[in-house]
Amino acid sequence: MSEVSRDVLNPEVSLIRGGPFYQAQLMARLIGPRQWNLGRRILFAVAIGWLPLVLIVALLQPGALVALLTDYKVASRMLIAAPILLLGQVLMESKFRMIVSQVREDLIAPAEMSRFQEAIAWVARLRDSLLPELAIVALVGLQIASSFSAKVGMAGAWAVEGAQIASDAHLSPAGWYYALVSASIYLFLVGLSLWKWLLGTCFLWTCFLFKLSRMKLQLMVSHPDKHAGIGFLGMSTVAFAPIAFAIAAAVGVTWRYEILYTDASLLSFKMPAILLLVLVLLLAVGPLLFFVPKLAPLRRKGILQYGSLAHLHSMEFYDKWILHRRGREPELLAAPEISSLTDLASSFQNIEAMKPLPFDKGSLVAPAAAVLIGLFPAILAQVPLKVIFKSLLHAMK
Repeated sequence: MSEVSRDVLNPEVSLIRGGPFYQAQLMARLIGPRQWNLGRRILFAVAIGWLPLVLIVALLQPGALVALLTDYKVASRMLIAAPILLLGQVLMESKFRMIVSQVREDLIAPAEMSRFQEAIAWVARLRDSLLPELAIVALVGLQIASSFSAKVGMAGAWAVEGAQIASDAHLSPAGWYYALVSASIYLFLVGLSLWKWLLGTCFLWTCFLFKLSRMKLQLMVSHPDKHAGIGFLGMSTVAFAPIAFAIAAAVGVTWRYEILYTDASLLSFKMPAILLLVLVLLLAVGPLLFFVPKLAPLRRKGILQYGSLAHLHSMEFYDKWILHRRGREPELLAAPEISSLTDLASSFQNIEAMKPLPFDKGSLVAPAAAVLIGLFPAILAQVPLKVIFKSLLHAMK
């Protein structure tokens, strides 16, 4: 049975477990069929991307070892961003599996099950495609080649030789290793995450939600989640946080360098930071816009239907217990009409509070926090941590 066929039958289809890179990790036993082996994979990435740099510098440039160990750009990429990107794959898979399973069990009508399985099969085929990962490798190579001269200019003391004369500066063995191996690992993980989630959001996840939004779903307008029963789709934004952090951290590294070593100030990055935050939030919640044409009319229709029902129920209650209750007062407190009237009022309130977008403000916290944490080192380049803590304490008084 093919991988795609198994995914169609599997009630917990994965957006992540597939593609050439995943298969290569399976063959190398870095990943098991049912295990992510996260610790092993993080150790492997650090052992290939960072540890050789330390050994090369310690052997060939021992005087520059402290410069390497305190180089925020290297540490943020290889010791922070790379592990978080690997962790993000696990988080992405668990959230996607949960959402697809919930959709299959609660929302898909029996008549729509075949269309749902076709959508899952389409996602699985695109996930396993060879072309996207080949394109990522090519783009990583182009990025390294195009920024080669800039690497010499912005490299730390551990990464260059002949730096006494700027025109004679060139990459050291450690600098070459970082440019060709360490940076490649980081960029490939970012690119893979972009495909699996950012571009996956644009193609896989977005197309899946688009197909899902066109199906006849078993939506319940009075559902207490105030999203007709699909509020759990907003949980997908949590899985977006790791890649949002990795992107923000990469941007923050550049801004930190410019603040420390050029005339740039923190305020000069105010608008770019706002635009980055807005872009991340749009990418996180944008695909959920497909459900607005379903939920907005559903709310209007529910208000009319439940309003009509509430009117009839209220009239009957008024006639029975207001106009003609004489002699039956002791039965009033135990009357089932009181309970049903209360339940109907609660359902009507849920409908009135229903939102056309299947996410709440809390869904934005994770991606927004990931961006802010990623940019925090750039803030520290100009604002001391002590000042930040004092401002926070003053704000909490």
